[in-house]
Amino acid sequence: MLDLSRLRALHAVSVHGSVSAAALALGYTPSAVSQAIAKLERETRTTLLERRGRGVVLTDAAVRLTGTARELLVLVERAETELEERRGLPTGRLAIGAFPTAARDLLPGVLARLAREHPTLDARMTEVDPHLSVGLVAQGAIDLAVAHDWDINPLPAPEGMQRATLGHDLCDVLVPADHPLAGRAVLEAADLAHQRWICQPPGTVCHDWLVRALRATGHEPDLVHRVAEYQTQLALVAAGLGVALIPRLGRGPLPSGVVALRLEPVPVRRLFAYWRTGAARRPAITETVRLLREAVGTEGTGGTDGTDG
Repeated sequence: MLDLSRLRALHAVSVHGSVSAAALALGYTPSAVSQAIAKLERETRTTLLERRGRGVVLTDAAVRLTGTARELLVLVERAETELEERRGLPTGRLAIGAFPTAARDLLPGVLARLAREHPTLDARMTEVDPHLSVGLVAQGAIDLAVAHDWDINPLPAPEGMQRATLGHDLCDVLVPADHPLAGRAVLEAADLAHQRWICQPPGTVCHDWLVRALRATGHEPDLVHRVAEYQTQLALVAAGLGVALIPRLGRGPLPSGVVALRLEPVPVRRLFAYWRTGAARRPAITETVRLLREAVGTEGTGGTDGTDG
């Protein structure tokens, strides 16, 4: 009989692309994942991983076995959800993926409350960009994703998944205090057409939104500095090296020499929680979503609404 934990290890390698990434997601050591797959190879008398360069790739047999593993994990999740629902209390392990500013400002308080109020629940968080986290939920790699999109660049809910709107995160234009625009009460996108921008790296949701919004004014944006951390962006703005569009969630206090200006229409990030439909009744999911909504309200980023099918 095939061992489920070993199948889970193989599935994780398939989803995350490497033994080390799979180990990080599962909370194991890379050696433990490698050993699990080696034992699975002996059980099946089949080579499952082949070395290619510095990494590994799944063999054709492993790809087929991974499909079976995915089906089994769905059945296990269904059984675990039913048991947890009968108990009526959040329990077991809950793997959460969250984008960086949510991981910094929302998740610490939520995780602390879960640990304090539900000691039988083992909630674990990984920082993941929204482009990836929703897919990881769909693939069964994590249980719950805290993600965001922008009003002009919506993030879809894949088939077989549900989501709840947690709230809205407003964004401001940050400029040096001595910038010519610093005295303006309200800005329009056209006012920003010829600015030197400090922004997120290409491929991120925030970068894509900024480029689309500025191109809509008929100008190609001048993206001078590309850095992922908002605190680094703020430091660059404070040094007079450009302007930035930064969400309020996770921004923290503004450094001296930086002014926040309102842009009209106001750019809005919508905050969501995503989970698989099969786990929708799981108390761990419903309780975590409830606490996330409370946390968003406390942060004052915006209102909340209902659940999407």
